[in-house]
Amino acid sequence: MAALAQCRPMPNSPSPRPQALPRSHYRAFRAIGTRWGDNDVYGHVNNVVYYSWFDTAVNAHLIEAGALDIHHGEVIGLVIETRCNYFAPLAFPQTVWAGLRVAHLGTSSVRYEVGLFADGQDLCAACGHFVHVYVDRQTRRPVPLPDRLKTTLETLQ
Repeated sequence: MAALAQCRPMPNSPSPRPQALPRSHYRAFRAIGTRWGDNDVYGHVNNVVYYSWFDTAVNAHLIEAGALDIHHGEVIGLVIETRCNYFAPLAFPQTVWAGLRVAHLGTSSVRYEVGLFADGQDLCAACGHFVHVYVDRQTRRPVPLPDRLKTTLETLQ
């Protein structure tokens, strides 16, 4: 199942541990510059920053595609699940490339997979996923994905 390859052993791998995935696994990319405050006392980007990059990659892509209006849209995405595996450190100053793909597209939910790459590297330094459930802004109840959003997400599968 290719959709479940995210940070799991590749087929025929002798190792049961999660493994870094190549750029070819992802459908769209976004450059993200690290900031001075992203580094922690250990000299690398703190783990909580990676989740912010996941959000930035996904939401910026959807906003730029005209598929999501975070200020006035009737439908919003709520994160219900996240995960990240780390393989190599990232640090300031560095450009990070966030690779994005959709692993599962449901009626009202989406599982995004994100790989974070150091500039010029083919294998991700970290990879993970998060799941959005799209809900009505007012009632917070799940709703079917709007057509424009669904069409945009299909291009990432």
